Amino acid sequence: MKSFRSDFLRTVSERGFLHQCTDADALDQRLAEGPQVCYIGFDCTADSLHVGSLLPIMMLRWWQKTGNRPIVLMGGGTTRIGDPSGKDEARKLLSDADIARNMAGIRGVFDKYLSFGDGGSGAVMVNNADWLDGLDYIGFLRDYGRHFTVNRMLTFESVKLRLEREQPLSFLEFNYMILQAYDFLELKRRHGCVLQMGGSDQWGNIVNGVELTRRVDQAEVFGLTSPLLTTASGAKMGKTAQGAVWLNAERLSPYDFWQYWRNTEDADVGRFLRLFTEMPLDEIARLEALGGAEINEAKKILATEITRLAHGDAAALQAAETARKTFEEGALAEALPTVTVPAAELAAGIPVVPLLVRSGLAASNGEARRLIKGGGARVNDAAVADEARKITDADIRDGAVKLSAGKKRHALVKAG
Repeated sequence: MKSFRSDFLRTVSERGFLHQCTDADALDQRLAEGPQVCYIGFDCTADSLHVGSLLPIMMLRWWQKTGNRPIVLMGGGTTRIGDPSGKDEARKLLSDADIARNMAGIRGVFDKYLSFGDGGSGAVMVNNADWLDGLDYIGFLRDYGRHFTVNRMLTFESVKLRLEREQPLSFLEFNYMILQAYDFLELKRRHGCVLQMGGSDQWGNIVNGVELTRRVDQAEVFGLTSPLLTTASGAKMGKTAQGAVWLNAERLSPYDFWQYWRNTEDADVGRFLRLFTEMPLDEIARLEALGGAEINEAKKILATEITRLAHGDAAALQAAETARKTFEEGALAEALPTVTVPAAELAAGIPVVPLLVRSGLAASNGEARRLIKGGGARVNDAAVADEARKITDADIRDGAVKLSAGKKRHALVKAG
């Protein structure tokens, strides 16, 4: 492993964040000279980010913790187009109202991870609509478009992927990489930003910004990417059978968030502790070396530490305690995901198949039936043998009915 002088590069290298850098030695030298400014861009396609964005968020957090100033760039302008990187088809175009609402929800995520302020290392959130909305199209093409060749743009993975799969790539999306490059130039001029970071799928876009800034302003800036993150079994991070693993509590409860990390594969425990927590490396080495059933204790620590960052100490400890009561004591706990049904409906009896879907434990009636046939569906910890089984108020225990899908996923059904 390469040895770096700067705290930031040393930290991200040791913890597994560093994948590519345009000039690591020169960036290390610049950081050694004093605090610097970097940015990562986030488009406003939903009112929350999901765990797929957690790696770049943690990079910004480490950037700030090592004394530097992070910029969170919200793509109020570029969201109108949609980044083609890693996508098989064009994104749905959003209205200005949708984008504004999403931006407000995303700001709440960053408040948990970064400290915002005017001076020193205080984080800044800016919106690229501030400069993109007022661009003169002809002037922009003349001044900046001439620095981009179609030949080069066709070599980028985001473009090649779409063309190889014979998926249409609109001229609108083709413009995205030029606008992202221009963002870097603007942030260098406005905030003295010297580094853009992002995932490995953004490498081409980032290099464009580095080169445009050099050509137009004769300024040296840098690009750095993190590796594409998948689980040990090859699955994409941030997706489950129930959908995305959101970072906002309004989208996904802290308990379900905790459970997602508790279910981490054994081989991923050490890697995820290094990337998604701030635990010391020697303690992480001890935890990932645990074998047998002991690795489950490391998974609980992983889940609690990540939930602590995303939702705060109280929510993390409550989620851990809820899990302990549910799995170790077999008791019901109030913090489990809950579905409320009309009392009259419960009294008449509700078929278990649609109730498994309503509670989020199955994605469809077909999946619920397969769960029952496989012996994985339970009511109050008793296996459901018949898919025609109905849940009634006679099943209520301690004020609720406990539904389970396998050993680790549970929900409560209450009469309302």
